[in-house]
Amino acid sequence: MNTSYIVAGYRSAVGKSGKGVFKFTRPDDLAADVIKHLVSSVPELDKNKIDDVICGNATPEAEQGLNIGRMISLMGLDTIKVPGMTVNRYCSSGLETIAIANAKIQSGISDCIIAGGVETMSPIPFGGWRIVPNYKISKNNPDWYWNMGLTAEAVAEKYKIPREKQDEFAYNSHQKALNAIGNGYFKDGIVPITVKETYLDSSEKRKEREFVANTDEGPREDTTIEKLGKLKSVFAQNGTVTAGNSSQTSDGAAFVLLMSEKMVKELNIEPVARMMSYSVAGVDPKHMGIGPIESVPMALKQSGLNLKDIEQIELNEAFASQSLAVINELKLNQEIVNVNGGAIALGHPLGCTGAKLSVQLFNEMKRRKQKYGMVTMCVGAGQGSSGIFEIL
Repeated sequence: MNTSYIVAGYRSAVGKSGKGVFKFTRPDDLAADVIKHLVSSVPELDKNKIDDVICGNATPEAEQGLNIGRMISLMGLDTIKVPGMTVNRYCSSGLETIAIANAKIQSGISDCIIAGGVETMSPIPFGGWRIVPNYKISKNNPDWYWNMGLTAEAVAEKYKIPREKQDEFAYNSHQKALNAIGNGYFKDGIVPITVKETYLDSSEKRKEREFVANTDEGPREDTTIEKLGKLKSVFAQNGTVTAGNSSQTSDGAAFVLLMSEKMVKELNIEPVARMMSYSVAGVDPKHMGIGPIESVPMALKQSGLNLKDIEQIELNEAFASQSLAVINELKLNQEIVNVNGGAIALGHPLGCTGAKLSVQLFNEMKRRKQKYGMVTMCVGAGQGSSGIFEIL
């Protein structure tokens, strides 16, 4: 088996959907900008030797349709030589693409692949424009189609996660994220994106503006546990899941560059990390959020590591209830989970998130001089995914 390495990785800042810095930015433009920066960071590489671009996306339609993976290859690499494809495993799409690229290189099929994901939730409603459920499923297994918020309520009830603990978890996510931004921990991994907008001012006159987006918008300095506690439940009457203890809908893009050991040596490049294992698991769609409870042990076994060997974990915070259920059931050390905050504060651009969390993990583990880390998340329709990385 060939050895596959990650040699570089970058992401955009994460914008708030509908009202943030990327509300008028097309996903293909955003992804192309990140890819341009990624490739320029490895000047030794002839871009025509890239074998593929694999793009994760959870809602591949409208602006994100037309095989966005191929479109961003054409736009970002400025060559017709590099193909591209789109992968959808909902929230773990961006991690799935890294695993696919890793496996293709290990098998000898490829030597160099760009993998990651993009999602702009501003122009496309959650779930897409036209949802057409199967009648038999709707009748016999309606919870297969449940809104994610309802699954979070089901998890909170089954695993006895009280509202107070959810709000406390959400508050801590914001505090950690604010600390990370304040100390510049994300800076090296974020590609500054120049945004150009045309708009109508208060007098309905056409105006243009230009600015650079380089900081995550989600974290709120004014968040308090008291304020979070006053928010109403949004998915179930007398429920515990609120907008404050749920992940934010967001816009963002993130990609990494993977190479074979042969190419790394030919170009004399110092690799950043390698993916040691990747596992996915199926769980009851009603309790979608517990997916990592099943996928984490599988990934650990595949890697030959024990949980105590893992020094840092990026656990996607789809909801505080499911995050806490996973932490409690797996007996994770909260001190090493989401050390710089999570999706409740920083946002969750669906198909981008797996790659975004990977980029954050690489940079933070390098800063802390750590060796083994994990990215894990729950996935819509009852799945979990986990990837384990070695930092080099």
